[in-house]
Amino acid sequence: MRKIILLSILVLSACSSTPTRTKVSSPASKSLSNIQAAGAGREIVMYALGLLDVSYQFGGNNPEAGLDCSGMVSFVYKNAVGAVLPHNAAQIASLARPVASDQLQAGDLVFFNTLGRSFSHMGIYLGDGRFIHAPSSKGKIRVESLSTPYFAQRFEGGRSLLALNP
Repeated sequence: MRKIILLSILVLSACSSTPTRTKVSSPASKSLSNIQAAGAGREIVMYALGLLDVSYQFGGNNPEAGLDCSGMVSFVYKNAVGAVLPHNAAQIASLARPVASDQLQAGDLVFFNTLGRSFSHMGIYLGDGRFIHAPSSKGKIRVESLSTPYFAQRFEGGRSLLALNP
């Protein structure tokens, strides 16, 4: 029920205005500061939610073939805001600025240590303590809570590629 309410709010808020798309050119590490947070975060979330139930595929970088966690994030950022990101969670983490958990905004990234190494898994923060990710082999892209014991124990923090508001 809560998922339906969240999706309804996101859909309705997306209809209230037309978000500005900011094209970002490579290299990603120098140009990501141009992504403006307000409209970009909403656009990122909406694009990510459109991938719900897409199959997981290790190394996957498009919905037709399947997506892994960093492939999903790269695909969403490219299509939602024009940002080109590497297909590697640790490399994406190195491009982003740390954000305190209580300061996470929709469209920010969340990182986990799921393979005994830092930044081995990631997802996109949706708000209300929830994130969307491509979980694992035989899984599908889905929404999870950061408070789920599995993810809470492995949470390494949030990071943002969105520009700070002046």
